[in-house]
Amino acid sequence: MHKLTLFLFCIIFSAFTVGFADHADKTQNPFTPKAFVIRYWDRVINNHLPKPSFIISKASPLSAADATAFAKHIADNTLSTKLPEFCSAAHLLCFPDVNPSLAKHSQDSKFSVYNDGQNFTNYGTERPGGLDSFKNYSNGFESNPINEFRQYSRSSAGHNDSFTNYADSTNVADQSFNTYGSAAAGGAGEFKEYAKDTNVPNLRFTTYSVATAGRQQTFSSYSENGNAGDQSFGNYGKDSAGAENNFKQYGTDSNVASSGFTSYADKGTGNKDTFTNYGVNMNNPTEDFKNYARGSLGVTEKFSNYRDQSNVGADSFTSYAKDAETGTHVDFNNYGKSFNEGTDTFKGYAKGAGADHKVTFKGYGLNNTFKDYDKKGISFAKYTNASSSSINAVSVSDSLAKKWVEPGKFFREMMLKQGVVMPMPDIKDKLPQRSFLPRNIFTKLPFATSKLNELKQVFKVSENSSMDKMIVDSLGECERAPSKGETKRCVGSLEDMIDFATSVLGHDVTVRSTENLNGSGKSVMVGQVKGINGGKVTQSVSCHQSLFPSLLYYCHSVPKVRVYEADLLDPESKAKINHGVAICHLDTTAWSPTHGAFMALGSGPGRIEVCHWIFENDMTWTTTTD
Repeated sequence: MHKLTLFLFCIIFSAFTVGFADHADKTQNPFTPKAFVIRYWDRVINNHLPKPSFIISKASPLSAADATAFAKHIADNTLSTKLPEFCSAAHLLCFPDVNPSLAKHSQDSKFSVYNDGQNFTNYGTERPGGLDSFKNYSNGFESNPINEFRQYSRSSAGHNDSFTNYADSTNVADQSFNTYGSAAAGGAGEFKEYAKDTNVPNLRFTTYSVATAGRQQTFSSYSENGNAGDQSFGNYGKDSAGAENNFKQYGTDSNVASSGFTSYADKGTGNKDTFTNYGVNMNNPTEDFKNYARGSLGVTEKFSNYRDQSNVGADSFTSYAKDAETGTHVDFNNYGKSFNEGTDTFKGYAKGAGADHKVTFKGYGLNNTFKDYDKKGISFAKYTNASSSSINAVSVSDSLAKKWVEPGKFFREMMLKQGVVMPMPDIKDKLPQRSFLPRNIFTKLPFATSKLNELKQVFKVSENSSMDKMIVDSLGECERAPSKGETKRCVGSLEDMIDFATSVLGHDVTVRSTENLNGSGKSVMVGQVKGINGGKVTQSVSCHQSLFPSLLYYCHSVPKVRVYEADLLDPESKAKINHGVAICHLDTTAWSPTHGAFMALGSGPGRIEVCHWIFENDMTWTTTTD
């Protein structure tokens, strides 16, 4: 009887503790991970300040029973057998197994929307004549992030087709398009947009218009305005005869993208091909273009722009018109004309081409190497290397800075004054919504590069997929050595975040983030400003999201910062619309000269301070005495 009374007392006490916590559900089971972390907060943090709802909402939603069951599965190395249930219950980002659609779609049709998360196996194969129209496939940030389109208009004859949008405006997408228009005779095809405006994409396009005869093809846009991620394009117009191909835009205006293009118009006969823009206006790209018109016969080829006006990055172009046969006419207008130099190599230009080939090259930029090209039959208009060029001294224009660095993303400390009107960047969190794991589950994951294969087995990660890249990148960032003066740690549970913040700042701490999204992407007026610690240099712990199946934060403390809170007002009505939190880095000595802050503000490392707002779902911890 005594034991039963004690047990009931513990339950009542725990329930009271949870109910007393800020905004907690009084009926909540006291043994859930969320209830535990609220009690943990009260034990570790020595103040009675309200717990911000934005951070408590990130606690694990697992029930007490599920948390116990999944922890046992991890211990028994059987979690992968329950992965769909685990991802759903724990609110994680996991890629589902996608089954193929067996529908043949053998009749001409107008297909407007396909977005049910299944592979599209076959559309328009061996179609004689007619017209197919496919408008939207797997579009939107809320669509299934993994899709594969296997065959479109393969082996058709005199057939016209168009594909308008594939994976437009998707988030953390893993998309494959295998075959479009291959082995088709006659007719015309148009592919307008593939993966435009995607965030952290992993894209593959394997075959476009290969082994065609007398067919006209246009590919308008591939991965434009993308953010980070990787993409590859395997074959365009290879082994075709009498074809006319036009590729307009590849990777234009993308940010920190890695891309590879393996083959364009190789071994064609009597073709007329144009590639207009590859990697134009990109920020810090890594690009690899391997074969253009290799071994072609009697073709006319034109490449207009490769990496024009891009910012830094590293690029490689391996072969252009190499081993081309008789009657080849090739024109390359511009390669690597960067305003801010990167590193480029160009190998194999018309090397081994036939006797009467005609090749012109009009412009090749700075900080480059040009190797292995045929000296005969070539007109080379301009080659500029880093040592002889004055382009190195060119400054970043306002328009280019605005293209790559959103207005207001970085600003000077003097802007934080009442009455100042300034642009507010888009502070919306564009990463997939996820929750923390409970500490007793996260700590059992093989979270280390040395155990990468084990970790990938837990989440059923395919090689070279988006999930593969995001896990590798997160581990790399978490395991890199801290920069000078930095204290860092990756945290996969709210308990770990609390422990890190208190280990740096002590146990009397509070956490802040910008209150909402109002004013985001618009101009705002700065209202009342409060400097934390009286506006003096202070210590803080800032936490930024990393891309991982569960919620993972990169938390760090850097020296010499000031933290501010500011009311943000509508410039017209002067009404308060938001409450912003900003951090100013006073020591930028170790920052890269190509950092976006210096592109936007001018100057360079160590010469100015740089401030930025705390974006949605990011946060900064300080002591309450501040």
